[in-house]
Amino acid sequence: MDPWPLRHLVLRTPRLELRPDDDAGLRELVAEAQHGVHAPEEMPFFSAWTDAPPAELGGNMMRFYWSTRAAFAVEDWTINFLVRSDGTVIGTQGLTARHFALTREVHTGSWVGLRHQGQGFGTEMRAAVLTFAFDHLGATQARSEAWVGNRRSRGVSRRLGYREDGTRSVVVRDQATTHVRLLLDHADFQRPDWKLDVSGADDCLPMLLGEQPG
Repeated sequence: MDPWPLRHLVLRTPRLELRPDDDAGLRELVAEAQHGVHAPEEMPFFSAWTDAPPAELGGNMMRFYWSTRAAFAVEDWTINFLVRSDGTVIGTQGLTARHFALTREVHTGSWVGLRHQGQGFGTEMRAAVLTFAFDHLGATQARSEAWVGNRRSRGVSRRLGYREDGTRSVVVRDQATTHVRLLLDHADFQRPDWKLDVSGADDCLPMLLGEQPG
C-alpha cells in the first residue's frame, strides 16, 4: 500500500482543482502569499502570520505546513488542500477533524490570494471540501469561524447554509477581537449547482476514518 495515499486525492470543481499540499505546491503558495492575502490594516487570522517580514514569511509557512502534515493522525488530522485555478495555486482550503469516526464533525479554514478575491473562489473551494466531507466521509456537521469584520468569509458561510453559533474573543496584534462561530448541519448545506469530481478517496479512508477501504 502507498504509505501516503493522500497524494492521490483530487477534488475538482468547474473552475478549481484541490490537492493535499506537497512541497512544490507550497512554494507556489508562498509566492501567492507574498503578493498579499488581505488589506494591511486588517488581520482576519487568529495568528498574525502575514505580518512576518518578507524574508521570514516563506520559511515560516513551509514549517507550518510541514508540521501539520507530520502530525497527521487518524484521531486528529488536517488536510491542507492547495487550490489551483488554471493550474496555478491561488490559495489553500483546510479540512480538519478530531476523533472524526466518533464525532462526524469537520472544521474548515481557508485563504485566497488578494489578487484572486471577489471571483467566487472562496465559496467554490469550501463547497468542494464540504461536499467531500458530507458525501464521501459521512460527516454530519461542519464548523467554521471568522473575524466579525471579515464580511467575505461570513458571506461564504451564509451562502452555504451555516448559522451563527456564538462568538469568542481572540487576541490578535495585541488587541481583543471578536470572532463568530459558525455551524452547518448536513441537512442545511446549500449545495452548488455543479457536481464534485473526486478521485483517490477510497485509499485515504484508513487515514481519515480508521476504516479499511471497501
